[in-house]
Amino acid sequence: METQIRNRLVLIPPPFQGHITPMLQLATILHSKGFSITIAHDNFNSPNPSNHPNFSFLPLFYGLSETQISSKNFVDITATLNAKCVSPLKELLVDQIEKANMNHEKIACVIYDGLMYSIESVARELKLASIILRVTCATNLLTYHAVVQRQSTDCMSLDMVPELEPLGFKDLPMLNSHVMQQQIAKTLAVRPSLGVIYNTVNCLEGKSLHRLHELYKVNVFPIGPLHMIAEDSSSSSCVEEDYSCIGWLNNQATKSVFKQKFLWVIRPGTINDVSEWLESLPKEVKVAIEERGCIVKWAPQREVLAHQGVGGFWSHCGWNSTLESLCEGVPIMCQPHFGDQGVNARLLSRVWKVGLEWSNVIERNEVERAVRRLMVNEEGKEMAQRAFKLKNEIKLAVKAGSSYDALNGMVDSILSVNL
Repeated sequence: METQIRNRLVLIPPPFQGHITPMLQLATILHSKGFSITIAHDNFNSPNPSNHPNFSFLPLFYGLSETQISSKNFVDITATLNAKCVSPLKELLVDQIEKANMNHEKIACVIYDGLMYSIESVARELKLASIILRVTCATNLLTYHAVVQRQSTDCMSLDMVPELEPLGFKDLPMLNSHVMQQQIAKTLAVRPSLGVIYNTVNCLEGKSLHRLHELYKVNVFPIGPLHMIAEDSSSSSCVEEDYSCIGWLNNQATKSVFKQKFLWVIRPGTINDVSEWLESLPKEVKVAIEERGCIVKWAPQREVLAHQGVGGFWSHCGWNSTLESLCEGVPIMCQPHFGDQGVNARLLSRVWKVGLEWSNVIERNEVERAVRRLMVNEEGKEMAQRAFKLKNEIKLAVKAGSSYDALNGMVDSILSVNL
């Protein structure tokens, strides 16, 4: 009797929390479809294997120092990452191909994060099928394309970007260095053999997804939101989550948090020692905090946003946070800082109309005015209604709609090249 060959996927995230999380969610989804899973990851900021006992974890050493990772020069970090990952990754994949052959397995596909564009050359050299996972919104990639076009056409005087309205040129990423220009060019040039996964939904970005397919002539798989499809997956956070805030939320009135009460999450590294900082506050401030709010180092964000006590979210508008908020019908007070966050904020406020653009001036009266607009005024109530409607549309897409179909289409694509 002929032994059946099992299909193994090798997934390769970069060492950044916002990219590790969706990659592990994708791995959970694909494992449920019958694939064996290997996660090849840098030894820095590595995921916890005990949270995912069904996966094989293979650490790599890219040679990135903690100083480099924490430098916040994302362009240089990404360039260094791509330069250093090729050799160790090729060695690992060659070894995995040999082991797979001995164990009646086959490396069916390599799935890598869009930041790690140099992996495509390794996959082609080893004759492995490849898929890119892009963890930003689909529209964000179109902004890169628009920047390239902007440099070659006379569109400086236009307020809105053609085919990306209501995004304006001021919302586009700035290519203010030669290294960054090279990065964008390489990102746009990559053509994986099977296609590109987007952690998004057709009801949110159908027009952008169609445009990307037209421009780059590769299959597009909008199978998001990944965290909803992989809802039973273990925590992928590299930082310990503080669940004490859930107990605090349980004692709050429905939709009251952010209006009468607040939950404040202070990201590790932004303040040297949160507990020490809290202890140094004047007594009357601590009393006020105890009565009106809760402060934690790192919260289980999905559980927080799903809680009935939460009525609004003040966010930097990273894509993972944006999706998690949309999936729970929670309107957002937008305060973008860098990267794709400005694009996400504009989509939230101008396209989906579930987010509030404000002055971004961290001044008491301005913050109060913005909170009232989102949580008290008629404007905010209308946002909440639209957010609730979007929440239901997303659920339908995941259950038996566009995301469900895209996921099955992607699985079929992987299996079809391995018959």
